Amino acid sequence: MTEPARYGQSRPAAENVTTAYQGALLERFRAQTAGQDLWVFGYASLLWRPEFEAQEQHITRVWGWHRALKMWSRLNRGSPECPGLVFALLPGGSCQGVAYRVDRQQADEVLVRLWAREMPMDVYTPTWLPCNTPTGPVKALAFTLPRSSPSFTGHLPAETYRQIFQNASGRFGTTLDYARQTYASLLAHGIDDRALAALLRHSE
Repeated sequence: MTEPARYGQSRPAAENVTTAYQGALLERFRAQTAGQDLWVFGYASLLWRPEFEAQEQHITRVWGWHRALKMWSRLNRGSPECPGLVFALLPGGSCQGVAYRVDRQQADEVLVRLWAREMPMDVYTPTWLPCNTPTGPVKALAFTLPRSSPSFTGHLPAETYRQIFQNASGRFGTTLDYARQTYASLLAHGIDDRALAALLRHSE
């Protein structure tokens, strides 16, 4: 989906469908974290709306992935008629964010709630990513997006971002508010995302 004139036209095949694969994948991750603390890597809305209590949190960087506003949203931040955008971790580069530690006693409950929040359409690919913390390296759960996904926008020109920032709105609000909240939260954590700052200038 790289043609600007057709932005948002394709729909993910798994939209609004809970698949057997998704359920099996959740059980695999639950088994991997059984009896252990759960680490979660937040890079967008998890920075300002984590919806769980963390025993500790640390600014960290993951390598081999970068934050990008390049995932179609036709429900939360847009509509089928006017698709919006949400962030994803895409392959390449690096990304600063926050590593959260959830105590093992709450880990399974939090994992299931995170799954319901991030995986209802089976779009993200949940991945364990290595993160450095003051007490040593950990593997944190992160929600990534392969470039092969139908939800990946491909390259979007500046004019398309302008149109989306002006018009896209869904059940949780506008794409523009979402992007601005994420940028403000990054700054509050001492993280300067210059690429996002440049992108937001298309809203001016």
